Amino acid sequence: MKDLVRKAGREAEFQIASAACTREELGSPVYPPARRKLAEHGIDCSGKTARLLTKQDYSRYDLIIGMDRENLWGMRHICGGDPEGKIHLLMDFTELPRDVADPWYSRDFEATWRDVDEGCRALLHRLDAERAR
Repeated sequence: MKDLVRKAGREAEFQIASAACTREELGSPVYPPARRKLAEHGIDCSGKTARLLTKQDYSRYDLIIGMDRENLWGMRHICGGDPEGKIHLLMDFTELPRDVADPWYSRDFEATWRDVDEGCRALLHRLDAERAR
């Protein structure tokens, strides 16, 4: 998402962050196969490490986006629910709502890239449409 907004020259309009719902990978860099896939698309993630989502993030951000239903459960648990309707699945913004393909199990990082790219583009389109109203 950061790459899409940067390429559109709209970085000042967004505050985009990534956070985990579990502690397993805290402090770890981006997983090497994911790092390679991002590099194929000109996205540098060096220096990025996993951090934990916090309850304070709920008030800090307008939207909190998860990749799958397990993420949604974790995000709602950490945030104490979703009273303002901020928590969504990324693919819910697309024509075919679903979980993002999980490369941890499939090792298909290309399918995950396609899902995330499609979801981010759809989300940006939705935000633009809402802003135009």
